[in-house]
Amino acid sequence: MRRKHIPQRTCIACREVQGKRQLVRIVRTPEGSVQLDETGKRSGRGAYLCRRAACWDKALRSKQLEHALKTTIAPDDLVQLEQYAATLAQEEAGSGVDESTSGTAK
Repeated sequence: MRRKHIPQRTCIACREVQGKRQLVRIVRTPEGSVQLDETGKRSGRGAYLCRRAACWDKALRSKQLEHALKTTIAPDDLVQLEQYAATLAQEEAGSGVDESTSGTAK
């Protein structure tokens, strides 16, 4: 039996390779705006980020996202992206997962 191919993408902040569905796509539309692409199918130049707040903070603060999309992000679009990053930070804080006690035996 043949396994289904899973497309791989790289997070522009941490450079970690993951399955396309595990990452969030940000797209520069043909009109020039920068938006989240929940479906991963929107027309335009795309870049991928992990669902970790640290990656979003790094990509937005260091202009890596602008470089990947080859555009300057408008203030309105930047606010939308920062709000999404804030929801990721809340999810991470709310999960309460302590990596030091994850139950892995050494």
